[in-house]
Formats: sequence, structure tokens, C-alpha cells
Amino acid sequence: MKSFDVPVVYRSPLISAIKKKRKEEDRMKKDFSPSLLDFGPVRIYLARHFGFCYGVENAIDIAFRTVEENPGKRIFLLSEMIHNPQVNADLKRSGVAFLQDNYGKQIIPFESLTAEDIVLIPAFGTTLVIEQKLRQIGIQVEKYNTTCPFVEKVWNRSEAIAKKAYTIIIHGKPTHEETRATFSHAAANAPSVVVKDMQQTIELAKYILGEKPAEDFYTEFRHQYSAGFDVTKDLQRIGVVNQTTMLASDTQAIADFLRETMIRKFSLTDENVREHFADTRDTLCYATNDNQTAVSGMLEIPADLAIVVGGYNSSNTSHLVELCEEKLPTYFISSEEKILSAQTILHYNFHTHEELISENYIPQKEPVSILITSGASCPDAIVENVIRKVVGFFPEGNDVDQLIESFA
Repeated sequence: MKSFDVPVVYRSPLISAIKKKRKEEDRMKKDFSPSLLDFGPVRIYLARHFGFCYGVENAIDIAFRTVEENPGKRIFLLSEMIHNPQVNADLKRSGVAFLQDNYGKQIIPFESLTAEDIVLIPAFGTTLVIEQKLRQIGIQVEKYNTTCPFVEKVWNRSEAIAKKAYTIIIHGKPTHEETRATFSHAAANAPSVVVKDMQQTIELAKYILGEKPAEDFYTEFRHQYSAGFDVTKDLQRIGVVNQTTMLASDTQAIADFLRETMIRKFSLTDENVREHFADTRDTLCYATNDNQTAVSGMLEIPADLAIVVGGYNSSNTSHLVELCEEKLPTYFISSEEKILSAQTILHYNFHTHEELISENYIPQKEPVSILITSGASCPDAIVENVIRKVVGFFPEGNDVDQLIESFA
């Protein structure tokens, strides 16, 4: 796999040593058990897979190389490069300005751009409308496009099933940059509609089965369907794709439910189901899949709490939190700075979108067992900082630097 030039500040000697050893021991990636970091009074179980993925490293490499190779030029990002506050802050300090916020609200008008400016397309991709606006200005869209290849894979899958006259159902968060981009590409080729979860999927099925008045669809799914969508005609043949960072189990459940809905609607058999339901296979990216499976493997270890590190607006990170929350107390933090002391932690509740303070989060016992993972846009250096912060509360424990040597 291609290697990228990622700033050393995002690397971690500890995490690099652990990942290198695990890769050597398990080149086929069949072992999803966590790595044990035994510091004596505290034991940290690190997920088998976590941190920067291919798409993120590709985006970071292109972005910082663009800054380095174009001194004096105005450089813009459409929106956040990735959902990590530290990386985006570093880009701003490098002189990169953001044109939009995460929801598409304009910060700097496109009218102020010139053909001499550079505009970086983020890893999430962008809409066809925005691409066209930039091209009309004379900006080279392709040259500085960091769209993740696995996002483009979803677009290609959508185009393929559109050519076979299927309507495209997108499982994703309607306001997320990636889903907006995928919807734009899908809707250019076929009728398209976004479902954010199983609850919305169940409601969509009622329109497929004629159990709800067709006219109600346009209110219930407002801003989630393509122009000219005809609910009476466009739900006869469907295929499911997804935002690449959604929970794999959720996407599979949604696809299975809609498949059964079509079987029920048209009295289909397994042999002729493709007449009304496309075989799209899973469009989740490999890193999302690996990270979620690694969390499942990590959760098989008896532990006292879990810490998940990443940007608070990171979709893939929030799903790792969701998995951990089902089993044990879980604390979602963006960096080691949120760990205020051995007793107090400031963490994010992604359900209510607010930061909370929890006291006595580390139980008074020895050894304490802590599970740790991070999202695909979180630098390994931050994970190491979190580990060092936690281990620092146990001064009688083993030294972190000695542990690095043991993995070397």
C-alpha cells in the first residue's frame, strides 16, 4: 500500500512500535484482540486497529505538501480537511483558510476567489455543484482533490446501479459532508434518497408498501430526496449504499430490511430478488470496518472503562463510542487535555452534543483495566499523550519509554 509523508508531529514512537509488531505477527489481519500495555497498577488494552487511515493520510500528505510547494499563494479548504481539531488548527496556522463550515455555510464567498488561488477538496469529497463553481472560476479541482478513494468507490457503485435503473438509498447522516457529496453524485445519475437510521428506513418501507399516503413522503423526507423524486414510481427498484463511516451492522440491517420489504412487496424469491433490489455489497471502507471489528475484539476483555479519542464531529469515532457504551463506562475525548486529573475528566456526549465533567472515573483499585481506541482521523501522537497522561497517575508503575523498547 502507498506510503504518505505525514508530519512527524502526528507520529508516535510508542504506537508505531506496537503497530509494527502486530503487523509482523498478523500480516493477514485475522487477530482482532487488543494489545496489552501492562504498566503494573494500570493495564491498558489498545485496540488492534485505530488511528489514521489511508484516506486521511492521503489528504494530510496532499494538504501540507501543497502549502510547502506554493509559498505566497492563497490556499483554501472547502471545509475541514478531516474531522480532527488539531490537524485543522495546524492547517490554519500554515495559512490555509476555510471557505465553508461543516454544514456548507459559506465563510468566504466563492466570488472572492480567482483562478490563481488553490482550493483543496477535503477527504469527504464535495458536491458536483461546488465542483462546477470552482471550475468556472478557473480553479484546478482535480490537482488538489483529496477525496478518499473509498468515498469515490461508493460514488462508482451508485453510478453502476443507477445505469441498471435502480433508485439509490443512501444510509448516512443527511448534513454530513460526505453524505451531501455522495447524494450529489448519486442524484446526478438516478433518483436518490437518504435514510439516517433504521427508524427512517422503517418509515420509507411504509411508502414502498403503500401503507402511508405518498404525499406525506415529501414532508417526512424533506431535504433528503433528489429533485423530481416520484415516490409512487421511484421505489420500485432500489439499491443501498452508505456513508463510509457508518456502523457496518446498521447499514447491513437497513439493507436486509429493505430487501425483505421488496420481497414482501413483489412476492419475490431469492432467485429473482435482483429484479427489485440491487446487490450492492458493503460499501463501508476497510478502515472503518477494521476499527469497528477491533473494538468488538477489545470489548471481549473485562475492563473498568473505555477511552475513545477523536474529533467530536467525527462520525466514525462516534460509532466507536457507541459500541463501547453498550458494554462499559466510556469517555469520548479529543485530547489528553480533557483528562483533568486522576479523578476528573471532561468528555463529550455525542448524543446531546455537550461536554460533561465526570468525577471518580478511574476506580480505586489495582490493577485498573482501561480500553483505548481512536478514530480514523486522530493522530497517533494524541493517543500516546493520552496513555502517558493516564499512566502518570500511577507513578509506581512501569515506564512508558521502557515499554517502547519491549515492542521494538
